Amino acid sequence: MACFHLECITFVIVIDKETDTAMKTFKELAEQYKAELLEKVVPFWLEKSQDKEFGGYFTCLERDGEVFDTDKFIWLQGREVWMFATLYNKVERKQEWLDAAIQGAEFLKKYGHDGNLNWYFSLDREGHPLVEPYNIFSYTFAVIAFGQLSIATGNKEYAEIARRTFDIVLSKVDNPKGRWNKASAGARSLKSFALPMILCNVALEIEPLLDADFLRRTIDTCVHEVMDVFYRPELGLIVEHLGTDGQLVDCFDGRLLNPGHAIEAMWFIMDLGKRLGRQDLIEKAVGIALNEVEYGWDKEFGGIYYFMDRLGRPVQQLEWDQKLWWVHIETLITMIKGYQLTGNKACLEWFEKVHDYVWEHFADKEYPEWFGYLNRRGEVLLPLKGGKWKGCFHVPRGLFQCWRILEELAKNEEK
Repeated sequence: MACFHLECITFVIVIDKETDTAMKTFKELAEQYKAELLEKVVPFWLEKSQDKEFGGYFTCLERDGEVFDTDKFIWLQGREVWMFATLYNKVERKQEWLDAAIQGAEFLKKYGHDGNLNWYFSLDREGHPLVEPYNIFSYTFAVIAFGQLSIATGNKEYAEIARRTFDIVLSKVDNPKGRWNKASAGARSLKSFALPMILCNVALEIEPLLDADFLRRTIDTCVHEVMDVFYRPELGLIVEHLGTDGQLVDCFDGRLLNPGHAIEAMWFIMDLGKRLGRQDLIEKAVGIALNEVEYGWDKEFGGIYYFMDRLGRPVQQLEWDQKLWWVHIETLITMIKGYQLTGNKACLEWFEKVHDYVWEHFADKEYPEWFGYLNRRGEVLLPLKGGKWKGCFHVPRGLFQCWRILEELAKNEEK
């Protein structure tokens, strides 16, 4: 609360301490993100999502955490294993976190693939396959799940599962869906930004398990694809799909922009830039991220659009103007990381702007965990906390990343 006196009138301004960054130092913001992670979000998933009878995790959770569907989606199972293993490795060696990760991994190891590490998309509660292994992200999140857990446990079998699955992912780069690809033979051929983008993160996640030369070649290839192929200087933006010849294509998918994907990818690139000692790469990533958030920001209602068309034409996704949790949380990471690594004040300004939007609209003031889906005006569309696409990943990972970066900024500020 701030009081201002003008002659005989007293003006009292009450500022919401959660949503207004102007009130807070880096230290106070770090404490806010840390408390939300460790006191609310992590306990929510630890308590509500574990299937104590059959193993693995429930992800279809109502606002209060009640399970509303028991199907299990492999990419979300892998993400939750990774999250608990990461917390154990990087925050505190809590046995309950390690136990949660191990039980999820054992469920995945037993039921999640066909016996040859081809990872299904979904299973029923007991582990029977529901959907075939068509989705490459079932594989990529199995990689980071078993990779991070092998670091936590020293279990060589987990490490081998991570390495072998990573090899399979790389073998699928040119046709991620394999025999489940629905495109007609000889039809328009497009390649997707999503795979090289996620591989930028996966490669660093399992770095200790990979040969150094192989890792470097993989990183160089991924950086090239993201920064030299899918980033289009003539647009100042990253596109979601290109022709296999690397050229822009004028069709629904070829015109598609996903600002959240592009912004998320830029903090992966910043991490790689730091790992490689390439400040030029970091600076370029920051510039692209700032272009993306400016382009994707809804000037009328606030928040970042889900999908856009690079030519301003109608998009085929009916949810194009929704505001999604992961888009905004990944933007928080990218902007505060960009500020930390470059000192670019525009990054800090965008972090503050998105912080205010996120804590006002996505953070649930009654129950733990955050809403995932808002309409264009910022109103909650679905009050669920988890489902087929939302699990124990973006919110806790984002809170963790922001907490640690803000903590480092606070320490530097005190020097």
